[in-house]
Amino acid sequence: MYLYHYGMHELPFTLTPNTSFYCGLHGHDEALEVLLTALKTGEGFIKVTGEVGTGKTLLCRKLLNELPDHFVTAYVPNPYLTPGELRQAVAMELGVGRASLADQQQLTHQLEQQLLEINRRGRTVVLILDEAQALPQESLEALRLLSNLETESRKLVHLVLFGQPELDERLAGKDLRQLRQRIGFSYKLQALTEDQVAHYVSHRLHVAGYKGPALFSRRGLKLLHKASRGVPRLVNVLCHKSLMLGYGMGKHSIDHKMVRAAVRDTEDASPTGLSHQWWLAAGVVFAGGLASAAWALGWSGS
Repeated sequence: MYLYHYGMHELPFTLTPNTSFYCGLHGHDEALEVLLTALKTGEGFIKVTGEVGTGKTLLCRKLLNELPDHFVTAYVPNPYLTPGELRQAVAMELGVGRASLADQQQLTHQLEQQLLEINRRGRTVVLILDEAQALPQESLEALRLLSNLETESRKLVHLVLFGQPELDERLAGKDLRQLRQRIGFSYKLQALTEDQVAHYVSHRLHVAGYKGPALFSRRGLKLLHKASRGVPRLVNVLCHKSLMLGYGMGKHSIDHKMVRAAVRDTEDASPTGLSHQWWLAAGVVFAGGLASAAWALGWSGS
């Protein structure tokens, strides 16, 4: 695609939560420190929330990589599961073997025995659930019961929930007050500031191998922040499209007009205004750039 054009060795703005691109911005570093400190001090329930695209899954993967060896992790990326399916998923993550979903009593017993065995070996189990706002009500209650498992001196399992703001709304309900009261630490991820967006873009370009002068103009970065509302996922989408447009136009720097064109091509981006004529011209270049990329990758119609 445009890698050779800009002198990079990998795409800098993919949507895959690749921890090698972790930027270390203040909010994310602070959230990671809260998580690690809470787990090391034995807190049983921790929650991290943030709007769509603010980097929760990347932070989740970073946490999995940063946990010390004495932690045993069980990771559930899609928790839209019944209580039985949730227990089975956790049991399989912890090596309980072929846990049977049919016999819930046996499954629960197997899971408890495995947790006790891990505890006897001096290790700590951490259950991490991404997209926790999707948990059915009954499964949230199952999590609370799971968090009750403990010895006289310590919890058998620590739970970390990553979710969208809807998770906070659900936990605010009276019927979930018991679960809410168990949350020892919580953190809310915020959107990036304008300076943070500039640093974020520069960091990802550097990791991808770019070594030239500033690729995005100052005005272009300002528009990126405004149009993305400081949401990293949208920044990635807009930067990727802007780079494609620059490649299609044969340019080696990205100005504000290219960013605006990318905004017009992105549904969730906040509009920034652009003349209709310029947008039509940019659309032709976009199409040409895509066609060139497809040809280079060998995507023929045959």
